[in-house]
Amino acid sequence: MVGVISTAALAAVGMSMQFMMIINLLMTLYVVGGNALISRFIGQGRKRRASALLFSLVLFAMGLSVFVSIGGYIGSSWIYTVMGSSHEVIEQGSIYFKALSLGFIVIFIDNLLYNALSAAGDTKSSLYIKLLSACINAVLNYILIFGHFGFEAMGIEGAAIATIIAYSFNVMAYYILIKKMNSKLDFLPIVRLKDLVRVWHVGWGAALDRGISSMSFLIFVSIITAYGTTDLAGYQVGLRIEGIAFMPGFGFAIATVALIGQNIGRNDYDKAYDLGIISGRIAYIFMGSVGVVMITIPELLVGFFTEDKLTIAVASMYLILVGLAQIPLAIVFVYSSALRGAGATKTTLKINVLSLWFFRVIPSYIAYEMGYGIVVIFMIMNIETLIKGIIYWYIYQKRAWLYTKV
Repeated sequence: MVGVISTAALAAVGMSMQFMMIINLLMTLYVVGGNALISRFIGQGRKRRASALLFSLVLFAMGLSVFVSIGGYIGSSWIYTVMGSSHEVIEQGSIYFKALSLGFIVIFIDNLLYNALSAAGDTKSSLYIKLLSACINAVLNYILIFGHFGFEAMGIEGAAIATIIAYSFNVMAYYILIKKMNSKLDFLPIVRLKDLVRVWHVGWGAALDRGISSMSFLIFVSIITAYGTTDLAGYQVGLRIEGIAFMPGFGFAIATVALIGQNIGRNDYDKAYDLGIISGRIAYIFMGSVGVVMITIPELLVGFFTEDKLTIAVASMYLILVGLAQIPLAIVFVYSSALRGAGATKTTLKINVLSLWFFRVIPSYIAYEMGYGIVVIFMIMNIETLIKGIIYWYIYQKRAWLYTKV
């Protein structure tokens, strides 16, 4: 729907995904460590301890979101300017991100509750909540972006407001679910500093990993931005469509965190290892299948987002290339999550940072300076994914990560 407004609006919303990756690193401080600890507590049958930790993490998330909201609102124009965006993209992006910043508190809490329930083994409830939330978001987008049913047409700002309302629905639904439906978790108003420190010890490595990776992606996107708004919009559209392939990978990655954490909590290391292998196999079958679709009908998929022929051409080439990399990407998703679920966040930090810089960012910059086209940048990205998948496969097979102390 945003693509109907303008190419600049489409590029602005797409770039906001990169900024949200940086914000996600702050959420990683409590989400990854919280997942690892909550899943172990559930595996040990310690519901009260898990529930007390969840309550503490909600308070932490609320406090952290306030500072991030202020920074996002004040710096909304600056973050687009730093990326070297055109005047139109900066203008549209500033409007969008200012509005979105006001809802960071519900985004932070939603991320925590979704992951906490998943760590406890309840992913079906989240499925239904997210499906209904997506419908709400889509309907509100239609109403607020274009001005239907008596509402004023708000354009890109309406898209941000619709997103915030959808996240608010998620938080209310999760709260009702946890309080009323005999969940494995509850909100027990006890703050255990010892457990928060344990979460921090696991989370800082994952947050640093996410932070450096996010900055690396921003630099990578800035290289693509240098090719022009059309190439940037094509990349962003392709990335959104690739998100369809991401979903099975994310789903089995979340399942892996829960299953591995719970079985490590029961000291059943062999079962934890085997479940990771099974999750990985299923993930790359699903993602590989979606990859075939992206290779076969890229123009048709891109046509849902934009009618601009040059943008369609760039996005279609992106989809064809990334479609070839879906299987190694599935391995990265599942096995990196397995390591994080076991608390081995320092290992994932080293792998991700070294891989992104030495095999993606630096080669992409060299390729741009040498005058190669955007297609070469996409090829470099795929090669980096393949190399990283091989590294994670090797580390996973060694099993040493299973015995990480949390």
